[in-house]
Amino acid sequence: MTAALDPRAIRADFPLLAHHGDSPLVYLDSAATSQKPSVVIDALRDYYEHTNANVARGVYALAEASTNAMENARRRVARFIGAPSADEIVFTKNATEALNLVAWSWGRANLAEGDAVVLSQMEHHANIVPWQILAAERGIELRWISVAPDGTLDLSNLDVLLDGAKMLSVSAMSNVLGTFTPMRQMADAAHAAGALVCVDACQYVPHLPTSVTELDADFLAFSGHKMCGPTGVGVLWAGASYSMPCPRSSAEAA
Repeated sequence: MTAALDPRAIRADFPLLAHHGDSPLVYLDSAATSQKPSVVIDALRDYYEHTNANVARGVYALAEASTNAMENARRRVARFIGAPSADEIVFTKNATEALNLVAWSWGRANLAEGDAVVLSQMEHHANIVPWQILAAERGIELRWISVAPDGTLDLSNLDVLLDGAKMLSVSAMSNVLGTFTPMRQMADAAHAAGALVCVDACQYVPHLPTSVTELDADFLAFSGHKMCGPTGVGVLWAGASYSMPCPRSSAEAA
């Protein structure tokens, strides 16, 4: 039998909740950004006190330690989301930047006037605006999956929307509705139509075990700050066909 969660014990892990004036703080905005537990704050402090140096910019001991720490983090992130290789992990400042990278790099290299990108009506602006800008710049077509009255996506005409499309870019879980997207079903349909799949997983990764291979995605983006990590860290996973090997420290190369 699974032990019941002790909310008081969990609350004690978060210093901000214990030190916020005379009244207890009830924080309900984790979908926007989560609070940070002591273990994360302590890790940041430890890094700046003992390891801080430019990553991949020096061959002295401190720079090597800093570079190796980052590469270890890259490997852990790859394992966490079931990525085949750490070389497929790109650190960004947030998921917005990660999604912009897909539109600006892959989109500008592969989309031309008349090409179609399929989005849903429940997308975060981070997964709408870059494609809108590309549509204005290149004349690409944006197609929209509608939202049903119960908050789920209406997939009744998905095959029609994907016909001739080059990209399906959707959220795996809505930050407003809490809706879970049937990502594998949609990914299979997209790939059958010849389209790639980009997943906004900001809400999905913090709540569910994630495997990019099981989702059959081509790109996946999420933010550290929505899952108890530090502000200013995001992740873009790009399949091997769309990523380049990351530079390694000289110690690791040796």
